[in-house]
Amino acid sequence: MKAATTRPGLLALALALSACSVFDGDKIDYKSATKGSTLEVPPDLTQLPNDSRYTVAGGAVSATALQAGQAAQPAGTVNAAALALGDVRIERDGQKRWLVVRRPADQLWEPVRDFWQANGFTLAQADANVGIMETDWAENRAKLPQDFIRSTLGKLLESLYSTGERDKFRTRLERRADNGTEIYITHRGLIEVYGSASKDSTVWQPRPSDPELETEFLRRLMVKLGISQEQSRAIAATSDAAPRAPSARMATVDQTPVVQLDEGFDRAWRLVGLALDRTGFTVEDRNRAEGTYFVRYVAPGTDKKEPGFFSKLFGAPSATPPLKYRIVVRSQGEASTVSVLDATGAPEASANAERIVRVLADEMK
Repeated sequence: MKAATTRPGLLALALALSACSVFDGDKIDYKSATKGSTLEVPPDLTQLPNDSRYTVAGGAVSATALQAGQAAQPAGTVNAAALALGDVRIERDGQKRWLVVRRPADQLWEPVRDFWQANGFTLAQADANVGIMETDWAENRAKLPQDFIRSTLGKLLESLYSTGERDKFRTRLERRADNGTEIYITHRGLIEVYGSASKDSTVWQPRPSDPELETEFLRRLMVKLGISQEQSRAIAATSDAAPRAPSARMATVDQTPVVQLDEGFDRAWRLVGLALDRTGFTVEDRNRAEGTYFVRYVAPGTDKKEPGFFSKLFGAPSATPPLKYRIVVRSQGEASTVSVLDATGAPEASANAERIVRVLADEMK
């Protein structure tokens, strides 16, 4: 952290001495932060190895076996606008966008993996069975001022320059009943701020997800999958369909906390998946046929030695064993309920369940 505490001052000095600092807002040049101090996964979202205890009566729950359950679901998206080119199309629902590719997920896994590595990222998670890969925290070096000092001494002082921002991206591949694949990219961000009035130390705090960054990487992924630069820009620049708020709200049903949505299953399932991705939950499996996401969770404050969610990003992961939950989506017509079950499938009414429901409801509003 000593290097991090001096960076804001050095960057300010460079800005002051530069006659004209130029930020290229359209340029992306990521560099993984793993060569320095690694930004750890927040302690209440700790990732652990998979185990075989997650089963649902009536069928397997692995992501590779989802096509059987998805066959009962409509292939299209009722509330989304779409543009297609070749076997790749982009669908939109307000600010949310994702790709639909007419190729099996197992044919897309390696190209998507190569895509992130070619863009300067180190993968912190890559599980083909679950269909999820996640980058480590990385810095967009294109946001640094291209001033005289940096251009002259940049090679010597490169490690002292910092944008004070870090980004992480999660990619989720969902199999479709038509043997195609839906690809979702979600962004999480951190910003470095002074931790006290004396400005003698800095801390990392979360910043909002950036839909424009998500769209840009979807566009670049389209190019990786065979679409030309010009075609991808034209598709990505198309105006959004009018956004429709999901009307998520917390409620209590049978003494258990739930999220209620005025949405049918397709949109509710997608909204919950995006909310889990953007809030950083470790999704170890999912079963669309059962409407179930399997997650792991560590309640904040359960380990007295662990200082909290984002206050020790450079420290060791929490030693508190994560708990296993099921996030379940149940729909009837155009109304859906999202609830939390324990590892055995029983309704969960604990403080942890209420906390999880609140996080999801806030993200889906």
